Amino acid sequence: MRNACRVLLFCIAFFTLNTNAEGQSPKREFRGAWVATVANIDFPSKQGLTQSGFMAEWVETVDLLQKAGFNAVIAQVRPTGDAFYRSKISPWSKYLSGKQGMPLVDGFDPLVFMIEEAHKRNLEFHAWLNPYRASMDTSTITLSDMHPYKHHPEWFMQYGNKLYFNPALAEVRNYITEVVTEIVMEYNVDGIHFDDYYYPYPAAGELLPDAADFAKYGLGFANIEDWRRHNVDMLIGQISGMVKLVAPSVKFGVSPFGVWRNSSKDPVLGSATRAGIATYDDLYADVRSWLEKGWVDYVVPQIYWHIGFPVADYEVLLNWWEKNSFGRNVYAGHAAYKVGVNKEPEWTNGLEIPKQVRLNRSTAGIDGSVYYNFTSLRKNPFGITDSLRNNYYKTPALMPELGYMKLSVSSTPTIVRPMCVKAGGLKFTCELKNEEKTAKTLVVYRFEDRRPGDYNNAENILQIIRLNGETKIEVVDATAAKGKTYTYVASTMNAQHTESLLSQWRAMKIGKWRIKKVR
Repeated sequence: MRNACRVLLFCIAFFTLNTNAEGQSPKREFRGAWVATVANIDFPSKQGLTQSGFMAEWVETVDLLQKAGFNAVIAQVRPTGDAFYRSKISPWSKYLSGKQGMPLVDGFDPLVFMIEEAHKRNLEFHAWLNPYRASMDTSTITLSDMHPYKHHPEWFMQYGNKLYFNPALAEVRNYITEVVTEIVMEYNVDGIHFDDYYYPYPAAGELLPDAADFAKYGLGFANIEDWRRHNVDMLIGQISGMVKLVAPSVKFGVSPFGVWRNSSKDPVLGSATRAGIATYDDLYADVRSWLEKGWVDYVVPQIYWHIGFPVADYEVLLNWWEKNSFGRNVYAGHAAYKVGVNKEPEWTNGLEIPKQVRLNRSTAGIDGSVYYNFTSLRKNPFGITDSLRNNYYKTPALMPELGYMKLSVSSTPTIVRPMCVKAGGLKFTCELKNEEKTAKTLVVYRFEDRRPGDYNNAENILQIIRLNGETKIEVVDATAAKGKTYTYVASTMNAQHTESLLSQWRAMKIGKWRIKKVR
């Protein structure tokens, strides 16, 4: 009987959470999900799918995200020194075909398809790379002849039963930079994304095998720890400089372990946490410095703990990252994988993630959320994905602006006649200048009145349409109702999500052909 009462109380609380208004959603918000390919965690479901099976699974993935109100997918395209794309310098991933170096299907480039399908659904595509991990084990027999290990075994080190590129070597930094260059030059990605693996997580009873490298390359450094951080700094700075030069419209973001440094190690700059691992001290990634130097465009700290967790409180860390962002965008990383799995009470229901989203929105300087992992969103434990879709993401959101990218503003669109009602809804066309090359998205506002209303209210955003160089875009308002008067206005956004000037507005009463051009 007691257990039945607990279930009843939870159902009442969950129903209340999902039926009460959650307040106006922000006009701008990053809503992303990580899709992991290493070990086929999220996608594809298994190695060796047919081409049609691969395509169907990816369409299902991006369909779910679109329908749940997301606007970005962060897909792992380089899990272990290999590639989910046709590369001249990296072998095909074994998580595609089952054998490293063998394509899924001759002539098929999975990444082209993945990007195109994401963009069709107005999802930004951020290419997620693990820069240093070379293999999930130390066996080199199964590595492709194209794998760099077969040509440069001196570039690698073994640690914790895995194979890693050695961060100490300039040749490694140059190779990884070439990998990123190839992606941004050959593919229409919106972002390059590095996760939390730099120097490997500590393995019990095992020292990193780099003492000889420190003796050879560490002149001028007082200790090996500072030297390791310098090695990673060199890579991040080099990647950042290359992206800004070669593909200035592509964002470069990182997703570090949620604790940069405990205050016990750094009373001035550290966070009020007692985590057993810190990205600065154990992974040798000084992410705070990268933000200060402007090397990264956004940061997604993996704050995978609940609000109030004594060792690493979500709210404490959220505030720490915001205060140490140096004006760069901050998107919170959420542990969707813990819901219904972790035994701590906060994760045994569907309430923690919504609480964190509400906290994000009430914290100035926090620009959105990213969820790990996609499988958890698909399984929808305790209705967390339903809650996001029905309460938090039910209105569309523009991407947060990244004004520090300093890109040119896109041109103002024009709403052209005729506006007409046909099968499928009210239709009209937006035109851009023929020479327009900076517009990435078209934003269409709709107001239920004869004049425009509040542009900051996300409920007035009718559509956000991804552009691929088009200068004439047909807009369909499938929800326009007969007898109502609507006013339509449009704008464009560039790659840094700066909005153009607004178009002229046009009003129309459905059922009476009445179009008013105001300016």
